[in-house]
Amino acid sequence: MALENLRGRVAWIFEDEDFDVDQIVGVKNIKIKDPAELGRLCLAAEEPDFARKVQPGDLLVGNHNFGYGHPHYPPMIGMRHLGVAGVVAESFAPGYWRGEIAMGFPQVVCPGILGAVSRWDEIEVDWAAGRLRNLTTGTELPIEPLSEGDRQMLEAGGIVGYLHAREREEAGT
Repeated sequence: MALENLRGRVAWIFEDEDFDVDQIVGVKNIKIKDPAELGRLCLAAEEPDFARKVQPGDLLVGNHNFGYGHPHYPPMIGMRHLGVAGVVAESFAPGYWRGEIAMGFPQVVCPGILGAVSRWDEIEVDWAAGRLRNLTTGTELPIEPLSEGDRQMLEAGGIVGYLHAREREEAGT
């Protein structure tokens, strides 16, 4: 099975290096479990109507070491609830990367992304071609390929699906 391309608008650009995703909903809110409430809180401190502007398939763009710190799942649960389809960044913090890939949430390393997009540009991640296309400006950048394990995990929808697929494979079913 091949990964489906990601295609959507750039809903937000996180320009800070070492961005701590807990700031998306506010550190005081990281114990909230309700996805709808987390969605309403996403970036509300920066832009109060952010949650109303996001559309299914939109993407987030980040700088170097996106997800630095002690990443918790609630901020990205809120983003997924809003329909955000993935994150494209210059690079990712390893703990954040592993956790979100395990949740089946696509992460794309694309050196040069910050200089290649503006907010609300429409972009497409073409996994097979290894390219990110800015459909608004017509520019392209290479993306770093996923490891085979990360690709399989995303194709399976996360670690649970991945482990079930491996179990079926080993059982020969």
